[in-house]
Amino acid sequence: MAEAVMEGLLEYAELATDVMKDCVKKAGNTVKKETQAGAPVRTGKYKRSWAVKRQRETSSTLEVVVHSRNRYQLTHLLEKGHAKRGGGRVKAVPHIASAEEKGVRELEEGIKRGLSK
Repeated sequence: MAEAVMEGLLEYAELATDVMKDCVKKAGNTVKKETQAGAPVRTGKYKRSWAVKRQRETSSTLEVVVHSRNRYQLTHLLEKGHAKRGGGRVKAVPHIASAEEKGVRELEEGIKRGLSK
């Protein structure tokens, strides 16, 4: 009896891990697409610089990072706004925080949907 229960628990753990990893990948891609969609466009280089990178992956976990490959210096300045040299301020263009919130919601909903099957 205990052997059958243990086998069922191991199968569920494997299913949960697969669902979680799949949802993390999808959420990372959603955050990237949403950030690119909301990013300001002057030359387009900043908008195209966003990428998803696997930070760490083990048998039971997956960590991804959404980042700007070569324009990372601009992210805070564009998200929060900044002072100009001659005085005044540049208006903020919030595009990262909203994308992150949407990714978190998608991740939570995807895991709930995947585990409720």
